Amino acid sequence: MRAGGLLIGLGLAAIVAGCSTLDEREWMKVDQKYTAEEFRRDYRECSKGGTLDDECMKRRGWVAVTPPKTEPKAPDPLAQPSGRGGRR
Repeated sequence: MRAGGLLIGLGLAAIVAGCSTLDEREWMKVDQKYTAEEFRRDYRECSKGGTLDDECMKRRGWVAVTPPKTEPKAPDPLAQPSGRGGRR
């Protein structure tokens, strides 16, 4: 019984981890008509290893409407502190 519960827990963890890497950007083709099936086909063919290849989508005529999520930049430790001028 314990082994079954452990397997179910590991399976759920794998599913949740897989869903967290989905690219939620919106894509469109400018000045072209397209179908949802075309988009799904191109998205599937440009997604290798769980990540979407932006250049592959762009080569097929797609434009990202929403920018990709980026991690916030850490402050530069060598930058001048704000509020102080250079020399006095």
